[in-house]
This record gives sequence, structure tokens and C-alpha cells, in this order.
Amino acid sequence: MKSRHFLSLAFFGFKTILFRQKKPILATIILTDSCNLSCRHCAVNNITGRMLSYRDVLAEMQAFYREGVRILFFCGGETLLWQDGGKNIRDLMKEAKKMGFYLVNLVTNGTLELNIPEADVLFLSLDGNRESHNLIRGDTYDQIMRNLNRAENCNICIYMAVNKLNYRHIEEVCQQAKEHPHLRSISFNFHTPYPGTESLTLDAEEKRVAVAAIKKMIVKGMPIFNLPSALDTFLENHWSRPCHQCVVSENKQRYLCGRCVEIDGLCRQCGYLFAVEFSLLCAGNPRAIYEMLRTYLKYI
Repeated sequence: MKSRHFLSLAFFGFKTILFRQKKPILATIILTDSCNLSCRHCAVNNITGRMLSYRDVLAEMQAFYREGVRILFFCGGETLLWQDGGKNIRDLMKEAKKMGFYLVNLVTNGTLELNIPEADVLFLSLDGNRESHNLIRGDTYDQIMRNLNRAENCNICIYMAVNKLNYRHIEEVCQQAKEHPHLRSISFNFHTPYPGTESLTLDAEEKRVAVAAIKKMIVKGMPIFNLPSALDTFLENHWSRPCHQCVVSENKQRYLCGRCVEIDGLCRQCGYLFAVEFSLLCAGNPRAIYEMLRTYLKYI
């Protein structure tokens, strides 16, 4: 990250804390719900099959930039399936950089070619070891690893959604993130029980086991993108929500923080650790700010 961009984000945080602003700084654009997989923990894939037009994506990007958003994510469905009129995800990322977004990231399931050097961070979904990942996402683990082995000049971060099927494999995946030459870091979220996926939700004891494993790996120096203070707060389930600094756009509709806010009661079961982290940071939590300076700047 450029130093002037960091200073600008720091100034945004200062104003947010001092004046209790509720302006967004991070936005996610859902390009399509089309996906080449049918994962057990996902309830939002292949519902409409729509792909946003290139023109509509540019318009939403421009709107977000005018509103002060400077961190942009592209998501799906499977993000890399998106195309329109000969344009693909790399074209969108180039346009986002031209507009002036400080960080432009994407999330992918890794089954398609991972040559996306335009991404500041490429979040690659890998949900456990081979056995647990394939149980959740189908027989895709080996294909993902082949694509990862060919990916160069990319800042790739494993993106693991922790649930009942894989929470015992946290340490194993962390070790892989540390040892693989094309992996820079690993980021954890916990399963949010959208309708139809409730059986994958960790109970209170399982959450404690998983959080303890992540914190143990942080102490051991594993390249973990999460903040320890957010892990503690997640266990307590006590943070300000929804997070006003984050917004999601899907099919020209905006959702504050994430799509779960539209489902009655689901917000209280949120597993998105980034929302916990932003909530703490924008409330001026000193521990979270210190951890952010040590962690975020190391991997971006």
C-alpha cells in the first residue's frame, strides 16, 4: 500500500472515531451469483444466473468512489466466471485502479486460472485439508492446488470459512499457508448460518476450540490476516453491528455491512471477522488499532 493511501485511510479512521461517522470505506460488488460449484455452506449461488453488465459495474464503482469508498472487493458466485462483451475481471480491476481505489481485491474458489496480478489481494477459498475441503466444496482440492502452483506474481491469501466439518484442521491449513511459495497469508471467517446451512454452525465450545487454534497459530508466527482482539470479541458476540463502514452491492441493491442484515436474526449469528475488526477499529479500540498496524500493513 502506498504511504499516502495509508495516511488517507488513517485520516478516515480518525474522523470516524472522533465524529462517529457512518460513512463506508469498503465496498463489495457481487458480479454474479453464477458458480461452477455447489458448496455445502453456500446459500447464494446459482439463484438467478445473472451477470452484471460491464456498464453497470463501472457505474457502481464510480458511485462508490464518489461516496468515499477506497477499498473495493469483487465477489460472486464465482468471480472469475464474470464476463461481458469481451471484458473480464482483469479489465474491471484495471478500471478500478484508474478510478483511484487504494485496494482492489477479489474472492475466488480457485478452480479457474489464478493469474490476476492486478489484485492487491486475491482471496482464495480453501476450506481445510483435502478431505474436509472436498467434503464441503466437491472434488476440487487438487485442481485448486494445481492452479496455485502455477500462479506467480500474485498476493494470494487463503480464505477459510470455519465450520463443523473443518474446524479441527485450522493448524494444518495455516502450515500450508506458511510453506507454500505462492501463498502470502491466511484469513479466517466463521460460518454464518444462512437458511439451509444451519447444520454447519459451530456450537459455543467448538468456536472456543477454533479461536484457540487460530490464536495459537498467531503466537507461532503463522501468516494470519486476522486480529486477535476481533477473535476475542467474536467469541463474546459483543460488537456494534451492522458495520456502517462496509457495504455490499448486488444487482443494483445495496446492503449495509452484508446481505445477512436482510434475514431476521442472522446478524446476531454473524461469522464475518472483517465486520468485527472494522467495528473495533472504527470505535477507536486501541488494541485493535495496534494489531491492525502490525497485521494489515504486513500482508497488503
